[in-house]
Amino acid sequence: MSFRLRALALVMLLVVAATAATAWLTLRQASRQANETAAADRADINRVTSELRRYGLRHGSWDGVAPAVRVLAADTGQRIRVTTTAGSEAVLADSDVLMGREPRRTGPGAPLLVDPRPELRLPAGLAPVAAFKITTVEIARYRSGTAYAACLTRSGTEVTVGRDEHGVPTYAAGRKTGGGGTTASGGSCRRAKTSSAQYARYDEAAKTCLSDTDTDTDTGADAGADAGAGADAGAGADAGAGITPCLRRVFAEQVRDAAPPPLQVRLGALDDPPSALAAAPAVTVAVAVAAAAILGALLLSRTVLRPVSALTAASRGLGEGDLARRVPVTGRDEIAELGRSFNRMAESLQASEERQRRLVGDVAHELRTPLANLRGYLEALRDGVVEPDPELLDSLHEEVLLQQRIVDDLQDLALAEAGALTYHRDHTDLGELLETCRTAHRAQAERAGVTLTATVPAAPVYARADADRLRQAVGNLVSNAVRATAPGGGVRLTLERRGAEAVVRVSDTGHGIPAEQLPHVFERFWRADAARGRATGGSGLGLSITRQIVKDHQGTVGVESEVGVGTTFTMVLPLPSADAPAD
Repeated sequence: MSFRLRALALVMLLVVAATAATAWLTLRQASRQANETAAADRADINRVTSELRRYGLRHGSWDGVAPAVRVLAADTGQRIRVTTTAGSEAVLADSDVLMGREPRRTGPGAPLLVDPRPELRLPAGLAPVAAFKITTVEIARYRSGTAYAACLTRSGTEVTVGRDEHGVPTYAAGRKTGGGGTTASGGSCRRAKTSSAQYARYDEAAKTCLSDTDTDTDTGADAGADAGAGADAGAGADAGAGITPCLRRVFAEQVRDAAPPPLQVRLGALDDPPSALAAAPAVTVAVAVAAAAILGALLLSRTVLRPVSALTAASRGLGEGDLARRVPVTGRDEIAELGRSFNRMAESLQASEERQRRLVGDVAHELRTPLANLRGYLEALRDGVVEPDPELLDSLHEEVLLQQRIVDDLQDLALAEAGALTYHRDHTDLGELLETCRTAHRAQAERAGVTLTATVPAAPVYARADADRLRQAVGNLVSNAVRATAPGGGVRLTLERRGAEAVVRVSDTGHGIPAEQLPHVFERFWRADAARGRATGGSGLGLSITRQIVKDHQGTVGVESEVGVGTTFTMVLPLPSADAPAD
């Protein structure tokens, strides 16, 4: 994977991880706090309604409920507003007012209803008449009890509450709290007795309930009879599911005006601050994400800076002349490719430096011996040791010409490699060029006992080239081939057209070149013999000049050789889009 993709993947991983962690934390925390808030609200609602209902049951009225509301508001942290539902709505208690603050607007939700009236419990299996009598008695008991409890509350006496077997509260006076202690007190409060007329009204309501349920029963007693009278009438009948709910409604309706009125309770206010998410988990996740981001940045920077530091150190060493410095390379990303490019550059610089040193050595080697010979002969001539005969002068002149050739070849090669060699390009007939080269080297081949032939196609093959420079390149190949071929051998020049390219081959039947030396044949001053002697002739620069000339013509040159069989040099030159003869 490339370095860019790895960096992008790491950044995307951090972004996705941070986003996912934040979203998960927010959702989880919001959900948990919503559930906790809802549970707390339900608990507050249950507590407030239970406490207020218990207060109404205990005291028989809502007198003195304000302190209880204040305690509930302080314990639950809720704003509590209590109003009655009887007639016009009247505020019994408001926790904001009780705590000395400006009353706030209540929330838009429906108020809670608190009904302190008890629910009558009738045992299963009762006869209708027995259930009717129990209902009548419990109505009278509850009405007198609530009036008594309300009186005790107003007088400041503690009310003790119990329940009978039918779920109806029973009241008794406790101890009155005064400034000097507690004393048993009933005060002026007395239980009201139920009159016959009241019993009759309760009986009538119960009878109506019984008649509405189509129950055929004979009460066998008047409204003032005790609960046991006439119990045998219809004793086998069951109170049933139709009688019990009806009598419960009768009980609730008959005690309504005696019981404390139902309350409407509102919790909360519109301007209550919303619950905030807990900071600790958010901070923990933020710190974890930041730590992961820092760790990822450190890993990324280490991945980048380690090879960059190695490149910096290697380039510094390279600038100081240490051409052998290289950087370790692993992987296939852009950083690794940069390291490989640096190593290739360093290898190229080192090879160039070695070639330059070798060139200086080769030039010194090529010039030292002939110059030493020239110097020796000139000193001998000056001292009169040697006579200046024509043969000696011809030899010295030939030696000077050889050195001049070496210098000229070096100049041509330097100009070619620098791109300063002048070319006069024109449409050149390559077949004619090969025939010209064969003619120019025929005398050399005949002296060496070598057959020199040229094979060209019948149709002309034109190339956009400098004919003189191209003849120089082919001539170097032919001269080398003739010198490398033993008497009786042959050198053959061939030309063929291959698509948009012209292929020129110079083949000989000489002694060949070993495979390990083939990569060096185009180097300066390379000769086939290891002794670098002059028996093979040439300056050792011809192949280097040939390669550069062909390269400047956008072509290539290669070599194939087999020891004892021969060598073939192949030049490939591009052809113009349309062949045309020279003007």
